[in-house]
Amino acid sequence: MLIAQISDLHIRPRGALAYGVSETNLFAEHAIHALLRLAPRPDCVLVSGDLADCGLDEEYTLLQELFARLPMPVFAVPGNHDRREPFRRAFAGGGYLPAAGYLNFTVDRGPVRIVGLDSLVAGESHGALAAETLDFLAASLAARPEAPTLVMLHHPPFATGIGHMDAVRLFDGAAELGAIVARHPQVARILCGHVHRSIQTVFGGRPCQIAPSVAHQVALDL
Repeated sequence: MLIAQISDLHIRPRGALAYGVSETNLFAEHAIHALLRLAPRPDCVLVSGDLADCGLDEEYTLLQELFARLPMPVFAVPGNHDRREPFRRAFAGGGYLPAAGYLNFTVDRGPVRIVGLDSLVAGESHGALAAETLDFLAASLAARPEAPTLVMLHHPPFATGIGHMDAVRLFDGAAELGAIVARHPQVARILCGHVHRSIQTVFGGRPCQIAPSVAHQVALDL
């Protein structure tokens, strides 16, 4: 079982630059080509949020075109730059997102269970896990205690030392997330994005990793 994680694509409308300087669409193209060159190819691709830069329908249309090139399924959670309803419309064809409410999902790929959590707080940069989302996670883990499980969300639940990013990490629900994960030994890893740097730690007794952005990186300013 081979799983690829990418994060923080920040796709813009054609011809626009993220933050006026970053050619994020070109970088996303490079990421898709890199995935296609992998041998063996991944069984699926996980995208840990901030797929679009402004949550525009045009941005999600470009993302659909990019992901359509991949022969394996793509499963994604929203980040703070995404917008819930355009995201839902764009990826409804994947069959894994709920028709309403938070964009939480559970998929089983071979022996592995993947649980995606919606940490988006509309109009804000920080993240939160609602009680409904935490209940969803607990129920998903209880349903298959024998299955190795990956838990994915956008906002990391721990401090990295990069002050301006720590100010917008996951706050509400972080302690509860750690407690739920600690009770379920089948959780193999927690996957995050948001910080645009490769960072690993232990959270809730499990490896927790932030994937770097496929586009611009955040300076390691401690």
